[in-house]
Amino acid sequence: MTGRFIRFVETLSRLCGLLSGLLLIFSMLVVCEMIFLRYIFRAATIWQTEAVVFSATAAIFLGAPYVLQTKGHVGVDFIQLVVKPRTRLAMDRAGAIFGILFCLVMAVATGIHLYEALEGGWTTPSVAAVPLWMPLSPMLAGFVLLSLQYIAEIVKLSGEPS
Repeated sequence: MTGRFIRFVETLSRLCGLLSGLLLIFSMLVVCEMIFLRYIFRAATIWQTEAVVFSATAAIFLGAPYVLQTKGHVGVDFIQLVVKPRTRLAMDRAGAIFGILFCLVMAVATGIHLYEALEGGWTTPSVAAVPLWMPLSPMLAGFVLLSLQYIAEIVKLSGEPS
Protein backbone atom coordinates (compact mmCIF):
# COMPACT_ATOMS: atom_id res chain seq x y z
CA MET A 1 0.00 0.00 0.00
CA THR A 2 2.73 2.49 0.92
CA GLY A 3 4.69 1.58 -2.20
CA ARG A 4 1.68 2.35 -4.37
CA PHE A 5 1.15 5.67 -2.56
CA ILE A 6 4.80 6.64 -3.07
CA ARG A 7 4.68 5.73 -6.77
CA PHE A 8 1.43 7.69 -7.21
CA VAL A 9 2.81 10.81 -5.51
CA GLU A 10 6.11 10.61 -7.36
CA THR A 11 4.28 10.24 -10.68
CA LEU A 12 2.23 13.34 -9.82
CA SER A 13 5.41 15.19 -8.89
CA ARG A 14 7.08 14.24 -12.18
CA LEU A 15 4.00 15.36 -14.16
CA CYS A 16 3.98 18.67 -12.28
CA GLY A 17 7.70 19.03 -12.97
CA LEU A 18 6.98 18.59 -16.69
CA LEU A 19 4.09 21.06 -16.50
CA SER A 20 6.37 23.48 -14.68
CA GLY A 21 8.92 23.29 -17.48
CA LEU A 22 6.21 23.89 -20.08
CA LEU A 23 4.96 26.91 -18.12
CA LEU A 24 8.48 28.37 -18.07
CA ILE A 25 8.78 27.84 -21.84
CA PHE A 26 5.42 29.58 -22.27
CA SER A 27 6.66 32.48 -20.12
CA MET A 28 9.80 32.79 -22.19
CA LEU A 29 7.86 32.80 -25.47
CA VAL A 30 5.42 35.43 -24.19
CA VAL A 31 8.31 37.64 -23.06
CA CYS A 32 9.85 37.37 -26.53
CA GLU A 33 6.49 38.15 -28.14
CA MET A 34 6.01 41.10 -25.78
CA ILE A 35 9.42 42.53 -26.62
CA PHE A 36 8.76 42.07 -30.33
CA LEU A 37 5.36 43.78 -30.19
CA ARG A 38 6.45 46.62 -27.97
CA TYR A 39 9.76 47.58 -29.58
CA ILE A 40 9.24 46.62 -33.20
CA PHE A 41 5.58 47.55 -33.74
CA ARG A 42 5.16 49.94 -30.80
CA ALA A 43 2.02 47.95 -29.90
CA ALA A 44 0.50 47.84 -26.46
CA THR A 45 0.97 44.74 -24.35
CA ILE A 46 -1.97 44.24 -22.05
CA TRP A 47 -2.18 40.63 -21.02
CA GLN A 48 1.44 39.58 -21.50
CA THR A 49 2.95 40.86 -18.25
CA GLU A 50 0.39 39.12 -16.08
CA ALA A 51 0.59 35.96 -18.18
CA VAL A 52 4.35 35.84 -17.62
CA VAL A 53 4.14 36.56 -13.90
CA PHE A 54 1.31 34.10 -13.28
CA SER A 55 2.75 31.29 -15.38
CA ALA A 56 6.21 31.66 -13.83
CA THR A 57 4.66 31.69 -10.36
CA ALA A 58 2.62 28.59 -11.20
CA ALA A 59 5.80 26.93 -12.47
CA ILE A 60 7.51 27.60 -9.15
CA PHE A 61 4.71 26.20 -7.01
CA LEU A 62 3.85 23.25 -9.25
CA GLY A 63 7.52 22.36 -9.74
CA ALA A 64 8.36 22.33 -6.03
CA PRO A 65 7.23 18.71 -5.40
CA TYR A 66 9.48 17.48 -8.23
CA VAL A 67 12.41 19.46 -6.82
CA LEU A 68 11.83 17.86 -3.41
CA GLN A 69 11.52 14.40 -4.95
CA THR A 70 14.79 14.72 -6.88
CA LYS A 71 16.61 16.51 -4.03
CA GLY A 72 17.21 19.34 -6.46
CA HIS A 73 17.02 22.14 -3.91
CA VAL A 74 20.09 24.07 -2.84
CA GLY A 75 21.32 23.04 0.58
CA VAL A 76 24.34 23.06 2.81
CA ASP A 77 25.01 19.49 3.84
CA PHE A 78 28.26 19.95 5.75
CA ILE A 79 26.70 19.02 9.08
CA GLN A 80 24.96 15.99 7.60
CA LEU A 81 28.25 14.76 6.19
CA VAL A 82 30.00 14.79 9.57
CA VAL A 83 27.28 13.25 11.77
CA LYS A 84 26.50 9.59 12.23
CA PRO A 85 23.87 7.95 9.98
CA ARG A 86 21.32 7.80 12.82
CA THR A 87 21.67 11.52 13.45
CA ARG A 88 21.44 12.22 9.71
CA LEU A 89 18.23 10.18 9.52
CA ALA A 90 16.79 12.07 12.52
CA MET A 91 17.69 15.38 10.86
CA ASP A 92 16.05 14.28 7.60
CA ARG A 93 12.89 13.26 9.45
CA ALA A 94 12.76 16.53 11.41
CA GLY A 95 13.27 18.55 8.23
CA ALA A 96 10.47 16.66 6.48
CA ILE A 97 8.12 17.14 9.43
CA PHE A 98 8.81 20.88 9.59
CA GLY A 99 8.45 21.06 5.80
CA ILE A 100 5.04 19.38 5.79
CA LEU A 101 3.83 21.54 8.67
CA PHE A 102 4.81 24.67 6.74
CA CYS A 103 3.15 23.39 3.56
CA LEU A 104 -0.07 22.48 5.36
CA VAL A 105 -0.30 25.92 6.98
CA MET A 106 0.35 27.59 3.63
CA ALA A 107 -2.17 25.32 1.86
CA VAL A 108 -4.87 26.30 4.36
CA ALA A 109 -4.00 30.01 4.12
CA THR A 110 -3.93 29.87 0.31
CA GLY A 111 -7.20 27.93 0.27
CA ILE A 112 -8.86 30.61 2.40
CA HIS A 113 -7.48 33.34 0.15
CA LEU A 114 -8.67 31.45 -2.95
CA TYR A 115 -12.14 31.03 -1.47
CA GLU A 116 -12.34 34.76 -0.70
CA ALA A 117 -11.17 35.61 -4.22
CA LEU A 118 -13.82 33.34 -5.74
CA GLU A 119 -16.61 34.62 -3.49
CA GLY A 120 -15.65 38.27 -3.93
CA GLY A 121 -15.00 38.05 -7.66
CA TRP A 122 -11.57 39.57 -7.09
CA THR A 123 -9.52 40.53 -10.12
CA THR A 124 -6.14 42.08 -10.69
CA PRO A 125 -6.09 45.89 -10.76
CA SER A 126 -4.72 45.95 -14.30
CA VAL A 127 -6.57 46.61 -17.55
CA ALA A 128 -6.77 42.86 -18.17
CA ALA A 129 -8.59 42.35 -14.82
CA VAL A 130 -7.57 38.71 -14.55
CA PRO A 131 -9.66 36.81 -11.97
CA LEU A 132 -7.43 36.10 -8.96
CA TRP A 133 -8.51 32.47 -8.72
CA MET A 134 -6.31 31.83 -11.75
CA PRO A 135 -2.95 32.55 -10.09
CA LEU A 136 -4.09 31.28 -6.68
CA SER A 137 -5.20 27.83 -7.86
CA PRO A 138 -1.70 26.63 -8.85
CA MET A 139 -0.38 27.94 -5.54
CA LEU A 140 -2.90 25.85 -3.61
CA ALA A 141 -2.27 22.82 -5.83
CA GLY A 142 1.48 23.23 -5.37
CA PHE A 143 1.26 23.34 -1.58
CA VAL A 144 -1.06 20.32 -1.49
CA LEU A 145 1.20 18.34 -3.82
CA LEU A 146 4.29 19.40 -1.90
CA SER A 147 2.60 18.18 1.29
CA LEU A 148 1.94 14.83 -0.38
CA GLN A 149 5.55 14.62 -1.53
CA TYR A 150 6.72 15.35 2.03
CA ILE A 151 4.47 12.53 3.27
CA ALA A 152 6.05 10.23 0.69
CA GLU A 153 9.51 11.32 1.85
CA ILE A 154 8.58 10.62 5.48
CA VAL A 155 7.24 7.18 4.51
CA LYS A 156 10.49 6.45 2.64
CA LEU A 157 12.54 7.62 5.64
CA SER A 158 10.47 5.41 7.94
CA GLY A 159 11.47 2.43 5.88
CA GLU A 160 15.16 3.09 6.49
CA PRO A 161 16.81 1.45 9.50
CA SER A 162 17.43 3.84 12.37
